Amino acid sequence: MASENKSSSKAFGFQLLLDLYNCRPGVCDDIALCYQFLDEVVESLGMAKQAPPNIFRSPVDQFPDKAGLSGWAPLIESSVVIHTLSLTNFISIDIYCCKAFDVEFAKDFCRKFFSPERMDEQYIERGVDYYRTETNYHSLSVDKTDAPNPQITLTGKQSVNPG
Repeated sequence: MASENKSSSKAFGFQLLLDLYNCRPGVCDDIALCYQFLDEVVESLGMAKQAPPNIFRSPVDQFPDKAGLSGWAPLIESSVVIHTLSLTNFISIDIYCCKAFDVEFAKDFCRKFFSPERMDEQYIERGVDYYRTETNYHSLSVDKTDAPNPQITLTGKQSVNPG
């Protein structure tokens, strides 16, 4: 695996959203190929599967404009999701993980599998305040063992004695 995407802050999770336009004909309907993608992308990015991938074909008779596949690989760290639209050779892929991963490698991996003419991307750091201890939001705890002078403690602040 190549170098991971580096961030200036510590986030809870990292999400790569990809839109693949005009993919190679036939890939949006190829259930075996899309399953293989979900199975292999997880290992290739150094992630851990919680269960084998699941993939489903949309009922064409009920939703003709949504013909294609939807699938996901549940991860210990989150998930990888794929949706295809066969009529337009369009694929959307979401890779969400609670540990940093190599974004460029992930994009190249998707390109090799589906050969899109164009690929748009969005990269999001999720839960950027999850690990912060210095915020405007504090917990309040009261120790009543010293009543009538209870000790009040604000997280991130000094203890206060109201008495």
